[in-house]
Amino acid sequence: MFNIVLVEPEIPANTGNISRTCAVTGAALHLVRPLGFDISDRQLKRAGLDYWKHLDITLYDSIDDFFEKNADGRFFFCTTKASHTYTDFKYCEGDYFIFGKETKGLPEPLLAKNADTCIRIPMLPTLRSLNLSNSVAVIIYEALRCVGFENMQMTGQLHNIVE
Repeated sequence: MFNIVLVEPEIPANTGNISRTCAVTGAALHLVRPLGFDISDRQLKRAGLDYWKHLDITLYDSIDDFFEKNADGRFFFCTTKASHTYTDFKYCEGDYFIFGKETKGLPEPLLAKNADTCIRIPMLPTLRSLNLSNSVAVIIYEALRCVGFENMQMTGQLHNIVE
């Protein structure tokens, strides 16, 4: 299992979409307060649809609280300010991917302290960033690829074929 950490997320629909991604990939979702919405927000639940019951979710009062309770973790800080790309590492089960709030990202002192494990998604230099929920999807699927998509359904089948 991998871990997705959202530090002070602001947009309920993004967190709802991320919760659905976490549910279908088996990733745990960690939410660090303050949140920009109520956890029972209708938009949040709507975006996550009926996946909430499949979600492993933990709430923290602060980033310090998160690090205290997960001190033994291996952390990757997802930011547009990184010099490493997300494909520069081989990820292992249990890794944590930490994302900042939509408007500001992660605090620069935290990034500077952890520069060796800051990762970015390459993009055109004239544009700011991907949507947070898209960024989480890109990163979690790279992590899953690194472990051979363990426990993931790898094939599908067509239904109701009309000729």
